[in-house]
Amino acid sequence: MTNKTFKVAVVGATGAVGETMLSILSERNFPVGELVALASAKSAGTKVKYGHKDIVVQDLATFDPSGVDIALFSAGGSTSKEYAPKFAAAGAVVIDNSSAFRYDDDVPLVVSEVNPDQVRNRPRGIIANPNCSTMQMLVALAPIHRKAGIERINVATYQSVSGGGRSALEELGRQTAGILNFQSPDPQRFPVQIAFNLIPHIDDFQDNGYTKEEMKLVWETQKILGDAAIKVNPTAVRVPVFYGHSEAVNVETREKITADEVRAMLQQAPGVEVVDDRKPGGYPTPVTHASGNDAVYVGRIRDDASHPRAVNLWIVSDNIRKGAALNAVQIAELIAAES
Repeated sequence: MTNKTFKVAVVGATGAVGETMLSILSERNFPVGELVALASAKSAGTKVKYGHKDIVVQDLATFDPSGVDIALFSAGGSTSKEYAPKFAAAGAVVIDNSSAFRYDDDVPLVVSEVNPDQVRNRPRGIIANPNCSTMQMLVALAPIHRKAGIERINVATYQSVSGGGRSALEELGRQTAGILNFQSPDPQRFPVQIAFNLIPHIDDFQDNGYTKEEMKLVWETQKILGDAAIKVNPTAVRVPVFYGHSEAVNVETREKITADEVRAMLQQAPGVEVVDDRKPGGYPTPVTHASGNDAVYVGRIRDDASHPRAVNLWIVSDNIRKGAALNAVQIAELIAAES
């Protein structure tokens, strides 16, 4: 890290991810010289926490981005499409958490532990943050791909409601309390009841029958690992958990690699914590491990009994912290280290 300080803007500062970005910038002592909190006009004038300071939120629409060094965007795709190019044109490096630029060839898609070298390849001044479910999966799978080559990934995700934003969190809380008080649930944010239920549907359905959330796992995995030949077969499920995504992953490799080899590799892998004891509670869960923490936790590592070159893993991480805010700040740290 350099002695230089940076003018940092957080766009979408009043959202769940934006608030977490602010707390992580403070926790990790990022060299902020000046911090700007930005949101829509309706939030302008309110205050957000940055360490021990209260920062007044400014209106994104009227803000002049001149002088901003790094802009962390987490305000949705339409906002990113409109404003990220303006910040980049004014000289800022934009780190965008939406899907607005992820599939553009001239925008790098970066997981800090997987392909950090790609941050330098930013001709438009924009770096994309991957989808949270892709990110946690690839932190765990990248070492396997480097060692044995991944041929195919079968993955079922169990994604917490926080991935759907504050309204989704509120709906789970409201429905849970209502049902425990013998009230009928009234789904508004989700198409059906989410409390005490599972919904095999996240984002819009595509022509091939998969949802957009599922296809993100396909597109982003191939781009981040730099291998369009990797096949990905995903099913994304929303579960009644507040924070933390879980994934049951089956990886078929080009060369044989054993579960013991995978376990040993992951114990050395950056950003990974192995929790893999074959006893009750000897595995990670969203509540007991992931929520509020930074690591990607991996357990239930075992050889596939049905395939000669396949391994099973259970991967858990906090989708708001690691899946969005932390990776964005880690990318900002890579940018700062260049200076």
